[in-house]
Amino acid sequence: MVTTLAIDCGGGGIKGSVLDEAGTMRARPIRVPTPYPLPPALFIKTLLDLSTELPRADRVTVGMPGMIRHGVVVSTPHYVTRAGPRTRVDPELVAEWAGFDVQSGLADAFGVPVLVLNDAEVHGAGVVAGTGLELVLTLGTGLGCALFDGGALAPHLELSQASFRWGTSYDTYVGEPERRRLGDGFWSRRVRGVVEGLRPVFLWDRLYLGGGNSRLLRPDQVARMGDDVVVVPNTAGILGGVRAWTIRAG
Repeated sequence: MVTTLAIDCGGGGIKGSVLDEAGTMRARPIRVPTPYPLPPALFIKTLLDLSTELPRADRVTVGMPGMIRHGVVVSTPHYVTRAGPRTRVDPELVAEWAGFDVQSGLADAFGVPVLVLNDAEVHGAGVVAGTGLELVLTLGTGLGCALFDGGALAPHLELSQASFRWGTSYDTYVGEPERRRLGDGFWSRRVRGVVEGLRPVFLWDRLYLGGGNSRLLRPDQVARMGDDVVVVPNTAGILGGVRAWTIRAG
């Protein structure tokens, strides 16, 4: 039996568990706060330290925020800041992370095969049905995005950084700070507005809303989004760690 250490890395916390081939957790998930400032070396050490509290696994799946291409960091929005999301960006951290082969670095550190994808892509791997065009949006510190066509993963788009309204990015417009400021009711209306705005862009067969804040969406707003919109649990960020190894690139 092949076991997988699945690690879901967010702006505020990093959590992981070990799963068997069926996606069943073999240990209770462990969560640690994301440390800041966070250069690549500390990121790798944090993941290694977390793994010591879990059973040994045959391979590792890591989902992390930002643009990840073939295991290499093109950009990451939170880990280049001095004290966490929405704080000042540190130019030295930008330079350290840009072009960093995080997949190879983690493989060397763990001594087993490692797969690194955008966190929304791993989340999506845990929920997509594999038929039609399926869009995954994760609601947490910011907004994550992953697109699947017939189960094949499309090239990643950093939708979160696109301008949505009043010159504000999607990341800011529906991110955690705005949810706290507005309250769940008004924030849920914002999320519905984002969904309605994206519908004619993607014309999806199904949209999945996940991430830690998806559970806070008001049921009346979810109902108004339509039957093709499904709210999924945040545990998909870990459960997708097994299925992520079988998804095809588009």
